[in-house]
Amino acid sequence: MDLAMFNGTGPRALAYGADEFSFGYPAGVSVVDIVPDTIKELIHPHWSNYPPVNPMWHYLLGCIFMVLLFFSFLGNGLVMYLYLNNSHLRTPANMLVFNLTFSDFLMQLTQYPPYIYNCFSGGVWMFSPFSCELYACLGAIFGLNSLWTLAFVSFDRYTVIVKGVSANPLTRKGAMMRILFCWIYAIGWSLPPFFGWGAYIPEGILDSCSFDYLTRDVNHRSYGLCIFAFDYCVPLATIVFAYVFIVKAIFAHEKAMREQAKKMNVSNLRTNADANAQSAEVRIAKVAMTNVALWLICWTPYAAVTVKGLVFDQSGITPLVSMLPALLAKSVAVYNPMVYAINHPKFRLALQKTLPWFCIHEPEEKTNDSKSSGTAAADEKCES
Repeated sequence: MDLAMFNGTGPRALAYGADEFSFGYPAGVSVVDIVPDTIKELIHPHWSNYPPVNPMWHYLLGCIFMVLLFFSFLGNGLVMYLYLNNSHLRTPANMLVFNLTFSDFLMQLTQYPPYIYNCFSGGVWMFSPFSCELYACLGAIFGLNSLWTLAFVSFDRYTVIVKGVSANPLTRKGAMMRILFCWIYAIGWSLPPFFGWGAYIPEGILDSCSFDYLTRDVNHRSYGLCIFAFDYCVPLATIVFAYVFIVKAIFAHEKAMREQAKKMNVSNLRTNADANAQSAEVRIAKVAMTNVALWLICWTPYAAVTVKGLVFDQSGITPLVSMLPALLAKSVAVYNPMVYAINHPKFRLALQKTLPWFCIHEPEEKTNDSKSSGTAAADEKCES
């Protein structure tokens, strides 16, 4: 097909919005027809069933990712800066938070700029086939590393809050071993497409690349389903398990304290508690539900598209249907530092002292002798 027709230089230059054309392209043109020849060999035949999308989508997604890049760079950069410049923040538990932030920082550096460039350069993959595979591989490494780091963060909170003093505290060596596991595990699951198990190809509106969840031979299907099982279902089960038992433990603890206060004929065992403050169980339940809800919102749509492509009817997987879940999945690099670090009182105090002009007003922590060790651990671990 003569590309001169599409760029306005040919004898039949197309008018945008003409009746016989769709967004400036004649009837029968697919999204695959407008990509460079160098990348066509990687594109799955499924995408040839769909015409080019409205160019507005490319510009809109490009603008959205520019905003995400700014806030991700700011949030993750702040957390890393605070961690590296405040020795009291470098605890074993915060080592996991730092690894999460570092992984998200690398994700936004490797994923956002190429995507933005493609969105404003015609809305197609503008680089080489190998760069497409490398882009998808790096996205998989940093995404899976963040997923499993979140699982370990959740399990660490479960250990501290639910098991309490009977649990072995997380050590620096233990945290480092968990971080090492996350990187090895993520790299181990991301390299097989380079060696024949699975594949990395352009997806959706073809300005980004991911693993092949459309080819249904044993090779590609087995890889995709294993990714779904071991890198979505297992971390999800870990996170949900941890926060369900955290909430149950906090509710049980608060109930016990209310019963003890009733026996002692006092209204509250916390002598300096603010009468207008929310109860501990409500606050921590909200934090737990927020963490789980954000995880589900960001990762479940993409997991659903993957399973649909591998197992169910593929006709519903249009270019836009595949790209919007990918946008949610990659936006975790923005939310994670806010949920797991900047919202934590100790990080906020460090931010207040380091950057006083940042308009953070976090009160200094006060020692409360009436506060039980279980609730103290819960407050410290769950107020993030």
